[in-house]
Amino acid sequence: MLGWRLAISALLIPGFIALCWIDHRLGDAAPVLFLLALLLGLRCAWEMVQLLRPRFHEIRFAPCAIGVAALVLSAWTPHWFQFGNRLQGAAGTIGTSFSLCVLGLMVFEAVRFRQAGARMETLAAHVLTVAYPGLLLAVTAQLRWVAGGAHGYVVLGSLVIAAKLGDTSAYTFGRLFGKRKMAPALSPGKTWAGFAGALIGAGIGGWAWLQFASPWLADAPPPPWHWAAGYGVVVGFVGLVGDLCESLIKRDMGQKDAAPLMPGFGGVLDLLDSILFAGPVAYLLWLWLPLGG
Repeated sequence: MLGWRLAISALLIPGFIALCWIDHRLGDAAPVLFLLALLLGLRCAWEMVQLLRPRFHEIRFAPCAIGVAALVLSAWTPHWFQFGNRLQGAAGTIGTSFSLCVLGLMVFEAVRFRQAGARMETLAAHVLTVAYPGLLLAVTAQLRWVAGGAHGYVVLGSLVIAAKLGDTSAYTFGRLFGKRKMAPALSPGKTWAGFAGALIGAGIGGWAWLQFASPWLADAPPPPWHWAAGYGVVVGFVGLVGDLCESLIKRDMGQKDAAPLMPGFGGVLDLLDSILFAGPVAYLLWLWLPLGG
């Protein structure tokens, strides 16, 4: 299983780098990234619905899909039409879109109400299904523009590389050296050796990507090594927390994986959990730290 995970990672990471290069050439509108985010968001919403349906029988995919699509669209709208400060505009459109999604879901449940029961629980499940992949994905997408258009895929790549190398290193260190369980009730496979591996792998990945991708993609000098490595360590730590939080959903629903899509990885939600969770934190770090752009 370790070899399979390493092989899949070796295919996914270069594939993402190729996508970065292609979409970078298409300009600030980022149409390829938009389609990818939309497809990933809809797939994650579908997996969430399947996960939650055994307990929340009345949950429906259609309103969740509409909500996720609206959030992804709202993340791109200010950048397509270029009105005002685009990052501030995106914060406003994303926040407004999510507010309207919550209102729409409340109306949806009000229309379906017939008698007292589990309607509030179903509403909460719908809101979570829209917010977890949709809202987090919309905020994470702003990394494409946070440091300026030329740096867009340097920034996005730093998140993906650091988070996924952290995931892979955590699994590798855990399999090779792990003895003490970190959270046995929540995620039996997580060990403290894996925790250390996640920080090491993410720190190295963040430094390496910013060191070499900054001059390649943005024609800019890389940031100081300690800021780049520290950024990677923080992303790796938050990504590991995100992995545990997704495990909370799966374990509480009695499932091992979000979906049986890829052996060793599970579903798309399992693949993106660390990235979705670390994305908003990475956005703040790019605003606060001297990382470039």
